[in-house]
Amino acid sequence: MKRTALITGGSRGIGFGIARNLAKEGYDLAINGVRDESMVTEALEKLRNYGGKVVYCQGDISSTVSRKSIINMVKNEFGQLNVLVNNAGVAPKDRNDILKATEDSFDYVIGTNLKGTYFLTQLAANLMVEQKLADPGFSGCIITVSSISATVASVNRGEYCIAKAGLGMVTQLFAARMGEYQVPVYEIRPGVIATDMTAGVTEKYDKLIGEGLTIQNRWGKPEDIGKAVAALARGDFPYSTGQVIMVDGGLTLQRL
Repeated sequence: MKRTALITGGSRGIGFGIARNLAKEGYDLAINGVRDESMVTEALEKLRNYGGKVVYCQGDISSTVSRKSIINMVKNEFGQLNVLVNNAGVAPKDRNDILKATEDSFDYVIGTNLKGTYFLTQLAANLMVEQKLADPGFSGCIITVSSISATVASVNRGEYCIAKAGLGMVTQLFAARMGEYQVPVYEIRPGVIATDMTAGVTEKYDKLIGEGLTIQNRWGKPEDIGKAVAALARGDFPYSTGQVIMVDGGLTLQRL
């Protein structure tokens, strides 16, 4: 039976880069997103061209009902889940200085990026435990895509940084809990990646990168994240559970 991966936010940007790399590896894919399926048809067809089964699990991970629906759809469509990739996330609707930030914005960002990811991971982890108990040969892993914002402070989007920092502990917690079931748990922290989320700040980061913001003098690409996820999912880092993989072109490397 082919291995199955669930990728949240998998129809565009970093998520699509991840989905494409896992499709190349031969995975069947469950792609989650909030948009109507009619709006992601092109992306889904591109993924199906790699030969695997691809289903769309529409739902908002900030919703308890949607999270359960997503996992149930994976079970019904594939009968198994080997890899969970937590990638879905939102940016603050308005970037406000932390001295002026609102509770509504905080709740919106934390509700999706941290709470939603935490409880979706809980559901997926329980499913993986069931599979491991039923079949000792089962292998799976959990990968969370966070951000360099977990440790790099941006005072005009504090809620985003706090959510990403929280995901670092989510990774450690589930790595510790899932160890007895031989399910490794990883975190990937991308740097400045060219996606629709960063399209509005292209000029700003073109300038910063040109001035040496990153050691590798270019924007990151969704493909860069996808290759890292594929390596983890493939089992290339079998003795590294709980670890953080930086994919930031050296941005966070301290230099003098």
